[in-house]
Amino acid sequence: MPKGSEALTNARKEEIVNACALLYQTMGFREITIRDIGAKTSFTRTSIYNYFQTKEEIFLALLEREHAAWAADLDTVCTQHDALDADGFADALARTLEKRGCMLKLMSMNLYDMETNCRLDNLVAFKKAYAAALRAVTRCLEKFFPRMDAGEVQAFVYAFFPFLFGVYPYTSHTDKQKAAMEAAQVEHTAYSVYALTRAFAVRLLRACQLPE
Repeated sequence: MPKGSEALTNARKEEIVNACALLYQTMGFREITIRDIGAKTSFTRTSIYNYFQTKEEIFLALLEREHAAWAADLDTVCTQHDALDADGFADALARTLEKRGCMLKLMSMNLYDMETNCRLDNLVAFKKAYAAALRAVTRCLEKFFPRMDAGEVQAFVYAFFPFLFGVYPYTSHTDKQKAAMEAAQVEHTAYSVYALTRAFAVRLLRACQLPE
C-alpha cells in the first residue's frame, strides 16, 4: 500500500476508475451503480464517497484519463516523426484513436449526464485533459504542416473534435440496431474507427490545400 495520504488517495481513485472501466466493457452507463463499482474494489462501497460523490464523477474521471492517454499518444507521434504528409498524419492520428473506444463511447453517449451530475472541480479537471488533447493535435499540425496558418489549424481542430462525438455510433452497432436498419431497408456500410477517422482527416487536410 502506498505511503502518505495523497498517494493513498490517488491509488484509491485509480482503483475505483479501473473498476468502472471494467464494468463499462459489458454493462451500460445507466445500468452501472456505485454498488457495482464498489463490489469490484478492495474496500467498502461507502468509502467511494470519500473520493467521488456520484457515479457520473467516476465516469468523468475515466474520460479524463482516456483523454490524457490520447494526448500522450499524440505527443509520441509528434516527437517520433520528423515529417509526415497528409496521408501519413491521417494514418497516425487514426491509429491513436482506434484504441480509444472507451473515450469515444463516453463522449458520444454519456457526456451530458457526466458533466451535469458532477462537481465543478471535477469538470474543470476533465476540461483541462480535453484541452491538452486539443493542444496535442495543434502541435502536430503546426509541426507537420507549417504552411497551415493559424486560421487553418483552428478550422481543422474545430471540425475534427466535433467529428469525434459521432465516431462511436457510426462504428458500433448492436444486433438490435442492425436488425432495425435491415427491416427499415437502410443501407449500411461497416466502418472501423480507424477507417472513418483516417478518411475524414485526409479530407480536412486536403481542404487546406496541403500536398498529398
